[in-house]
Amino acid sequence: MNVAEHIVDRLRSWGVHRVYGYPGDGIGGVIAAIGDRDDVEFIQVRHEETAGFAATADVKYGGSPIGCCVVTSGPGALHALNGVYDALLDHVPVVAVLGQTALTALGGNYYQEVDLHSVYKDVGQAYIQTIADAAQVAHMVDRACRTALAERAPTVLIVPSDVQDRPAMTQSPDAHGYYHTSTVPSSAPGAPPEADVARAAEVLNAGSRVALLVGAGALGQSDLVEQVADRLGAGAAKALLGKPVLDDRLPWVTGSIGLLGTTASWELMRRCDTLLIIGSNMPYSEYYPTPGKARAVQIDRDGSRCGLRYPTEVNLVGDTGATLTALLPLLRRQPNTDWRDDVAGWKSRWERYSTERAQARAHPVNPEAVVRALSERLPDDAMVSADCGTATSWYARDLQMRPSQLGNLAGLLLSMGAGMPYAIAAKTAHPDRPLLALIGDGAMQMNGVNELITVSRYWRNWADPRFIVLVLNNRDLAYVSWETRGTLGKKPDPASASLPDVPYAGWARLLGLDGARIESPEQIPAVVEQAFAADRPFVIDAVVDADVPLIPPHVARDQVVQTMKAEFSGDPAFFTIAQDVVEESVVSTVKAEWHRLFHKPN
Repeated sequence: MNVAEHIVDRLRSWGVHRVYGYPGDGIGGVIAAIGDRDDVEFIQVRHEETAGFAATADVKYGGSPIGCCVVTSGPGALHALNGVYDALLDHVPVVAVLGQTALTALGGNYYQEVDLHSVYKDVGQAYIQTIADAAQVAHMVDRACRTALAERAPTVLIVPSDVQDRPAMTQSPDAHGYYHTSTVPSSAPGAPPEADVARAAEVLNAGSRVALLVGAGALGQSDLVEQVADRLGAGAAKALLGKPVLDDRLPWVTGSIGLLGTTASWELMRRCDTLLIIGSNMPYSEYYPTPGKARAVQIDRDGSRCGLRYPTEVNLVGDTGATLTALLPLLRRQPNTDWRDDVAGWKSRWERYSTERAQARAHPVNPEAVVRALSERLPDDAMVSADCGTATSWYARDLQMRPSQLGNLAGLLLSMGAGMPYAIAAKTAHPDRPLLALIGDGAMQMNGVNELITVSRYWRNWADPRFIVLVLNNRDLAYVSWETRGTLGKKPDPASASLPDVPYAGWARLLGLDGARIESPEQIPAVVEQAFAADRPFVIDAVVDADVPLIPPHVARDQVVQTMKAEFSGDPAFFTIAQDVVEESVVSTVKAEWHRLFHKPN
């Protein structure tokens, strides 16, 4: 056994059974060691950035206890950095194994020599080390894996190319300066102290209008969260990463929260008198209750993240399931249903408004209509990935999910180009489940068109071939255009925001996959049915309207003023943006404000 083989063997002892990566001479020894084994699968992607994203997503979708990407030195490691940052920001255990220039050449300005410790010191802040001697393999791999699991963070192992070929030292000498180590993971956190749980119950029982904010920390605990909500008579809003925790069809579940959330979630937070945050650190502080208007309890496995977004009264640090199990018997049933009736009313109003938006005419196709049609067709065991941009908005608002389904995205990093790597990781982890990826054309042109080659390579290994990619083809970086209007008060610049029209479905067919283009609303039902009935991955190229407005659940005065400035600056799309959209749109708010300020007659 050589050092590279010892590294792979030790990673396998920690449950790493799948590796995403791309070969190169800087990491050739480790790649060869993976290829010699039957119990570690190597997924070759088209770009190292995808390897980082996919390693993160594999854990998020429940495929692996620890994600792993293996990439070569220099440019390979630099490419992977963005994907590994996704693991850092969303608190996912990942081990990144990076190749490096040979030890003998380091410091000599050799080809592909990069100071990876400096480059990765932030993303690998939990643990980053270079394996320079065979005796270090066991304790460094163990430390990297143990730390990744304990801190829910990425760790980094750098392996010079010449060290990979050296003979392994599987048993360290019993001598000074050597370590002996264990592959047994540390125990997971349990429930908080009983006194703290009792204090939390007192706060929650005192409330008459309780709201829940549910995040990724509640995944896998849907039944307990629902029991707590029923006991308290609470309404519940969901952070993006917590979208699958509760069934969107429940009348007291208001849907997503934040800038891409629903008006029902806005009302829930603004009118509640008590807030229970379960496994979430949703960063939009203006979408929490007004400080001082609600008492708050937070549950999180990491005490450093408690009280970061809202002034909480009790912080419960522990495993979500164990904490909710300890809390539930102490909660008194809320006999008054008035609060839940109010929540159901806000939810019903949002659903009517959302339906009207999706049915509104667009030029040529309304993106919300396409997403809602796919939502209605999703099987109970479906998996969903979403990319950054307008696709995130429609995922948050128009896709109804339930706990039997899996849905995910690059949460805090919100990187464009992550949707297809996430889809590949989800399907690799669960090849027997159907998948839907929601991807804007900007993100599709970044990583998607290339990673369709990866899909074409592996799809015949999947038990269920359904892999549906919806490309929202609006020939524009639409989210950027809306931010330009709403925050800068400028009209979007076509030179920077417009995109070429690419035949995505045609590209899929060239790769041996299938696909169809939607250019009118009448085509939506038939193409959706065709996609779900396909015997191979299917790309829906939906030519949608870039000017369907992204409406925040609460429109601030500065957004109104800035959008007015965009109108004054001659935005050519402005007067067509909302001509067929219901009256609650941003543009109607803008025009009302315009008339109020300038007394302009109708």
